[in-house]
Amino acid sequence: MSKELTLNEKLATIQTNLKAKKSRRNSFGNYLFRSAEDVLEATKPFLIELGVSITIREEVTELCGLPIMTSTATLSDGIYEIAATAVVAVDMNQKGMQAPQKFGSASSYAKKYSLGNLFLIDDTQDSDATNTHNKEELPWLNENTPQFNKVKKALSEGTATIADVRTKYKVSTKVEGLLK
Repeated sequence: MSKELTLNEKLATIQTNLKAKKSRRNSFGNYLFRSAEDVLEATKPFLIELGVSITIREEVTELCGLPIMTSTATLSDGIYEIAATAVVAVDMNQKGMQAPQKFGSASSYAKKYSLGNLFLIDDTQDSDATNTHNKEELPWLNENTPQFNKVKKALSEGTATIADVRTKYKVSTKVEGLLK
C-alpha cells in the first residue's frame, strides 16, 4: 500500500510538474506573458489527482492614501493549507482606464503573482525579468513619429504606462508632457 502524500509533498509535485503557458501577448512591449487564468488552467489536472483545491482571496487596504490590493493564493487538502501572498498598488492615475479597470488590472496582476509565489513559477523570460533597466542605450522617443503615435495610443487605451515607455525609450520632459 502506498503512503498518502502530505500537503507539502502535493505542493512540491505541482511545483515541479506545472507547465503554465504564456498565452497572452502585450502588443506594446511585444512579448508573451501568462495570466492568472493560464496558471489556474494548468493546475486543474492536479486538483483531482492530488485531492487538493486552490482558492484566491483578495483584500483592498490603504497605505498612505494609496489603494493596495493583496491577493492570497491557498492550496488546501481540506485539512491543511499552504498560502502565498502578493501585494500590488492600484495606480489610480493610470490614463485611459475607469476605476473598475484600474482595480481589475491590479487584481489580475496580484492573483498572477500570488499563484506564481505559491507554485514557484519562474518568470525569468518575462519582460520584467529581462528588462535591462536602461543599462543599454535606449533610443529617444521623438514627437510626430510613428513610435510616438503608437506610444500615445497605448497610453490613452491604458495598455501601457509611462514606466513601460521608459523601458523602451528615453523620454524628454517635453515629450512626456505631449503624451499626457
